[in-house]
Amino acid sequence: MLTSVYRLVRPRQFELVFNDITLDKSHVIVHPVRLSICNADQRYYQGLRAENILRKKLPMALIHEAVGRVAFDPTGQFEEGTLVVMIPNTPTEKDDIIAENYLRSSQFRASGFDGFMQEYVSMEPDRLVALPEDVNLSVAAFTEIVSVSYHTIQRFLRFSHSRRDVIGVWGDGNLGYITSLLLKAILPKTKVCVFGVNEYKLHDFSFADDVYLISDIPEDFHMDHAFECVGGAASSKAINQIIDYINPEGTISIMGVSEDFAPINTRMILEKGLRLFGSSRSGREDFLGLIKLYNQNPDLINQLEKIVGAEIHVRSIQDITRAFEIDIHKIMGKTIMIWEN
Repeated sequence: MLTSVYRLVRPRQFELVFNDITLDKSHVIVHPVRLSICNADQRYYQGLRAENILRKKLPMALIHEAVGRVAFDPTGQFEEGTLVVMIPNTPTEKDDIIAENYLRSSQFRASGFDGFMQEYVSMEPDRLVALPEDVNLSVAAFTEIVSVSYHTIQRFLRFSHSRRDVIGVWGDGNLGYITSLLLKAILPKTKVCVFGVNEYKLHDFSFADDVYLISDIPEDFHMDHAFECVGGAASSKAINQIIDYINPEGTISIMGVSEDFAPINTRMILEKGLRLFGSSRSGREDFLGLIKLYNQNPDLINQLEKIVGAEIHVRSIQDITRAFEIDIHKIMGKTIMIWEN
């Protein structure tokens, strides 16, 4: 079975190739219908990764946030036409201690092997989670990034002490929005405060208990724990500001991705006895837990609809390029490709 694959061959240049999919009894064939562009995709598209990384990983089909419909399932687990979210993390082994998304042997779509910019994708059935037919497809498209926040919060609940009266979230972008939204759903009695640099963005955090500009934090503010959702060149400043305002023995979750090393105030980490941990990607259990949370809190989908940005119909390479270029200039929100290939 031939399928169209749209690969990035060099920064800002896609090419169409045709791959042969072997139909066997253990894989499900899925037709993607909505794709969401992530910052990681943009780093490849714009050539912002190191040259040796680009040479090693390209050509490669981008996109690891997507939903599709089952086209063929010889395993009998899904009916034809079932709407599914596709899990990009693909483990090759199981470990009793290390989660599937941290195993060095695991593969991740759009980071070393082809992502979801394909006409059809062959996947093992445990890499698919069924979705309700009435779900907002554009919100469902970025289930993966929401599952990363869910995964991080679950780890935080294991790692942190039980005093969770006030939690700070640094970052007024998509990741900060999603993480603070889930925190309010999972810990409704906790005061969630969001810190950012753009006042107009902070207005969208209507569910948060308080919002602050990082240049105007009250001197007497204190918090028990914090989540860093900034990343990039500003991650160091965010982490050090968190260290200044967090109470002793608090836990700091590092979520933002930076290409460069971030110097941090280790002296105060020691003096306050702080715990820092990093989280990346997610696994099947996180997708299942998130879908359950959606069912328990239907308003979550309504809140997530607010960060759906441009929705672009894609039928050609020119449309793909236009979607990525539009995404570069977005102020906030997730750019969604309505995949019509």
